[in-house]
Amino acid sequence: MKKIPFDSPEAPPPPSKIVAVGRNYREHARELGNVAPEQEPLLFLKAPSALVFGGGDIVLPPESSRVDYEGELALVIGRTAKRWPQERWLEALAGVCCANDVTARDLQKTDGQWARAKSFDTFCPVGPEIVAGLDPSDLAIETRVNGAVKQSSRTSEMVFSPAFLVAYVSRMMTLLPGDLILTGTPAGIGPLAPGDTVEVEIERIGVLKNRVSATMRD
Repeated sequence: MKKIPFDSPEAPPPPSKIVAVGRNYREHARELGNVAPEQEPLLFLKAPSALVFGGGDIVLPPESSRVDYEGELALVIGRTAKRWPQERWLEALAGVCCANDVTARDLQKTDGQWARAKSFDTFCPVGPEIVAGLDPSDLAIETRVNGAVKQSSRTSEMVFSPAFLVAYVSRMMTLLPGDLILTGTPAGIGPLAPGDTVEVEIERIGVLKNRVSATMRD
């Protein structure tokens, strides 16, 4: 197992795309009044410009009245992968990290599709580093806001496993080095407010910690 800073020469380039998976934990689907897909994953995209590496601020946009945290495991692609075989999924990865799929929940509901709600600047913090050489299929994942535990689960509770997702996504779109797959969030999502500190911790990977603000700090 090896830790690679995002700004290290060993790290892959910035992603060409951020592929995310909706409703990949059954309890999270239920808490929003939905049913988790069982046949195929529900995919959506986040704009790469939403990325925040490490501990930068999550900025709440004036267009939204409710912005939620969603702690997730992120898969970092390390090589070009097209129709990648599922049994070799770990070979396609540069590593894994924590992610926060920040979401403007009110806009997600009113728009009907998710591009705007998921893609505001700062709505995709990742970190703290890329961890290489780790199988993330069964790790504890927890999200805390101001120290209070809000989400707690294991990655083994996903409907579609990381191994399946690498193979599945690569059937639709060629995965390039640096691309990210956000694998879904457990139950317990909730709103953020200016001044909050949100932490996503995944066993053996580390803690992604971000402050929430109403305006961007210099």
